[in-house]
Amino acid sequence: MLLWIAGFLILIVKLTIVLFVVLFIAAYLVWVERKFLARLQIRYGPNRAGTFGLLQPVADIVKMIAKEDTVPDGADKALFLIAPAVVATTAFLMFSVVPFGGEITLWGHSIPLVVTDLNIGLLFVFAMSSLGVYGVALGGWASNSKYALLGGIRGAAQMISYELSLGLSLIPVVMMAHSFSMVDIVQSQQRYPFIIVQPLAFLIFVVSAMAESKRTPFDLPEAESELVAGYHTEYSGMRFGLFFLGEYVHIIVFGGILAVLFLGGWRGPFLPPFVWLLIKIFLVALFMIWVRGTLPRLRYDQLMVLGWKVLIPLALINILVTGAVGLFMMSP
Repeated sequence: MLLWIAGFLILIVKLTIVLFVVLFIAAYLVWVERKFLARLQIRYGPNRAGTFGLLQPVADIVKMIAKEDTVPDGADKALFLIAPAVVATTAFLMFSVVPFGGEITLWGHSIPLVVTDLNIGLLFVFAMSSLGVYGVALGGWASNSKYALLGGIRGAAQMISYELSLGLSLIPVVMMAHSFSMVDIVQSQQRYPFIIVQPLAFLIFVVSAMAESKRTPFDLPEAESELVAGYHTEYSGMRFGLFFLGEYVHIIVFGGILAVLFLGGWRGPFLPPFVWLLIKIFLVALFMIWVRGTLPRLRYDQLMVLGWKVLIPLALINILVTGAVGLFMMSP
């Protein structure tokens, strides 16, 4: 009984630490993005709230909390209120299987540095990613707005389409690691990171992850030039903030998954394991921000063509080649 209580308390401590760290990183990732994009566009970015604008995330949170939380006439109130929480919650849950280190010994017991090491961790990530589609679709439909509805439809079609290429791109990784556990996948990269032998899978995953996160040049569900703000047009206050938060948590989550699956996870010389993981997540996030400041938005037909006619066939070919090479290496 005491062992069960101790295990439960350790789980709660892990959840709390991960929650606050991810929230802190997400808040300041907004600041990093605004400053980095400002430099790309030869301007200053946030520089009024605190030194170098470092208090800007705090100012944004206070502003969103202070704004009136409105519900449009004719909206489905229950679904309208639930949709932002679905997006944010599924994004947080995905991080629960991302390992941020090996093990530490505490009071004679080994404690894995992961919230929970599921033997189907990768499948859990895809399950949560699929549930995130509901938040976007329900938010658009429940708003009783044509702009929001079109954004929700676009978002659902886009996320479902790119989930296929995202999942197919990771099958070669599972074939090489012989496991769906995120911890086992990191352990299987002791000699070399999988990006060296699976560069095509890495590229497909990066493009698909950006589309899943609805980031430029794949931000069709919230295209302001056509749909005002897309699926969250009618949202205000902290409910809009939850959609906003979900997007940046998705960036962190996909950065962590990318680091675990292709970049060796927490492995690296000299620095502590979790520091290496944070560095890799930051570099992935910086790349996604750079792409946003560089490339224009795709047309919707170009978006669908890229997913269905380019990424999915390439992912299938990569699976066949990986299987053939694996059989050849196993043959006497």
